[in-house]
Amino acid sequence: MNIIIQSILPWLQLILLIVIGLSVAYLFIFAVAGLFYRQPKYSSGQPFRKIAVLIPGYKEDQVIIEVAQEALKQDYPHFSYDVIVIADSFRPETLVRLKEMPLKLIEVSFDKSTKAKALNKAMSQIGDDYEIAVILDADNIMAADFLTRINAAFEKNIIAVQGHRAAKNLDTSLAILDAISEEINNHIFRKGHRALGLSSAIIGSGMAFRYDFFKNIMSSVTAIGGFDKEIELKMLKNGHKVEYLHDAVVLDEKVQQAEVFSNQRRRWLSAQYHYFLKDFFASIFELIRHGNIDYFDKSFQFLQLPRILLLGAVYVFSILFVPLNIWLNLAPWLNIVWIVTLVLCTLALLFAVPRSYYNRETLKALITLPGGMFLMFRSLLRIKGANKQFIHTQHGAVKTVKNSR
Repeated sequence: MNIIIQSILPWLQLILLIVIGLSVAYLFIFAVAGLFYRQPKYSSGQPFRKIAVLIPGYKEDQVIIEVAQEALKQDYPHFSYDVIVIADSFRPETLVRLKEMPLKLIEVSFDKSTKAKALNKAMSQIGDDYEIAVILDADNIMAADFLTRINAAFEKNIIAVQGHRAAKNLDTSLAILDAISEEINNHIFRKGHRALGLSSAIIGSGMAFRYDFFKNIMSSVTAIGGFDKEIELKMLKNGHKVEYLHDAVVLDEKVQQAEVFSNQRRRWLSAQYHYFLKDFFASIFELIRHGNIDYFDKSFQFLQLPRILLLGAVYVFSILFVPLNIWLNLAPWLNIVWIVTLVLCTLALLFAVPRSYYNRETLKALITLPGGMFLMFRSLLRIKGANKQFIHTQHGAVKTVKNSR
């Protein structure tokens, strides 16, 4: 029996190390690169382009009034931007209050609601008198200079910009973990990628596009969930890049309840799995034929485990296999590789977390990390069919936490 175990165990570990090691190496490379990211500099004397701030919302009565009020407070000239609230299934009293504000209200209703449908319906009604489209979620609050910074970026004749989405609230351990996860993604998939000349990832909100380009590409989007992934893949396949502006900040509500967290991650994982199957082999073909690294890179991202599950897997397998290898007198190099993998994974995450999160509240939140891992694992098991239905993330009226992360 021991001979069988000693024969099988090294091969099992080798397979795990290849799968996990590739993801860890990927994160480590871009985490290190993110340390060298430098914000592009733009002049402040450019013309004020007409901007459409599009805010689609589904039953977001609790947060939409505050979001709309804050959106109207930009230091950008008021005649150069319109706030457009796309109201799907809002209560009558909410609609009355929105109609009293100096914004454009588009009421929509669908048999099966999606963000893509809402955006397309709105753009079909507001016309083409815009140069930039800014997309927000119904809980997002822009920093006062957000539109000014976005406008400046478009002087370079770029197609798309992703802003820095940061936490609006840090009131629960789950919200803190969610905020840290967001910042890790900002560092690795936005800062790190731009530092190496690759396209920044987009998130789904806090992003801006050249208006005519966005309207055209959205007309072909059919996604029920993950519309941003479909847009991004189409862009990258056609050779377009996304810029990242770390100092263009949008505050985003972080989830506070386990069930909301689980449903949100279930939707994200399902979209990721769907687009991996749809685009991975095409991206390999584009890489070989046209040298399209960005398109392949995005498809490869979809193959990876979520960061929280990857971290859990690295620690669990390292703690399990290292003592077992010593006990069974297996090849010493296996332990070396496990330890190196664990160290690189830890360093990648440490590099990516902003220093401002190194505090007592984060330490308390880390105690609940195993619970977050369980929720993510449960979401992974429940992704079947999630991309074929609209899963709404309900937002609550939370007090904004002003921060400079």
